[in-house]
Amino acid sequence: MTETDDDALVAALWRVIAAHGWPGLTMARLAAEAAVPLATLRDRFPSRIDALVLHGRRIDHAVLAGTVAGQGGLARDRLFDVLMRRLDAMQPHREGILRLLRDMRRDPSLAVLLGPQLSISMRWMLDAAEIGGDGCRRRLLALGLVGVWLAAVRAWAEDESEDLGTTMAALDRVLDRAEQIARSFRLLPDDAAPEPTAG
Repeated sequence: MTETDDDALVAALWRVIAAHGWPGLTMARLAAEAAVPLATLRDRFPSRIDALVLHGRRIDHAVLAGTVAGQGGLARDRLFDVLMRRLDAMQPHREGILRLLRDMRRDPSLAVLLGPQLSISMRWMLDAAEIGGDGCRRRLLALGLVGVWLAAVRAWAEDESEDLGTTMAALDRVLDRAEQIARSFRLLPDDAAPEPTAG
């Protein structure tokens, strides 16, 4: 399937969740909403979780495709830009995502299943922000960025403004706190220049 097909599937996924919630998401409903044969959907998604994983990958792709190498500036500011672009990419699916977040409160196992994928996404966001490091430091930075991201999503979920001003202010505050912690453990470089990324 093409990227356009994947984006259409993701859009259909969130429409179904917005209408029926996570418990009401079935592959038959998703196939009907996306106007694809059920057999095709079976080949694409072994499970419902895989549909959410596709969404995460498409959001990652949107951020990475809009990233310009050699951005300069402070690492903290680059992270702010990356995470806000990630939230912007989620805006078209806001209704469905908010419904999923509500459903997750009654199904904590869903968050556990998605946790590893979120960690992978945050490593890509570090790459987008041109923040590198060795394996151990990189893992710690990714873990910290997961916490920053979850705080940003909570603010986004409550922010009904068009310009997401409340979300930006909340992200600004949590990044300030995270930067202080990261620097106290010497996880960030002293200078503002982007670092080479590590695989």
